[in-house]
Amino acid sequence: MEISTQIFWLLILSAVVASISWTVTQEEIFKEWRESFEEKSESASNILLRKFFYVWTCEYCFSHWVTIVVLFLSGYRLLIDDWRGYVFAFFALPWVANQFMSFYRRLRVDIKHEILLAEKVKKENSHKSN
Repeated sequence: MEISTQIFWLLILSAVVASISWTVTQEEIFKEWRESFEEKSESASNILLRKFFYVWTCEYCFSHWVTIVVLFLSGYRLLIDDWRGYVFAFFALPWVANQFMSFYRRLRVDIKHEILLAEKVKKENSHKSN
């Protein structure tokens, strides 16, 4: 596969990894499970159970497990067309996915900040007009 095609697939598959990882670890739809898992990650008596439940609450950790599934389903290999290509892809996919998630998190913070500023200006203007 040409390097440009590999990079294209790296970006697409990383977006898939990021989307799944973010949704499970951050979004409202999985909130109840996540809160339950978070509690179990702190209270389980067995360290393996604590780590198992923690993985479901951390987008970075979870992205590696999602990457394994994505690599299995896609057969994507990076740079080398044998088992080493899977190893490279295993580290590259979650790295790029986590860059996407960091960008998305920052974008959401900026949007929330702008909304709060707009509400503050609106309140100030309504107090001035009264």
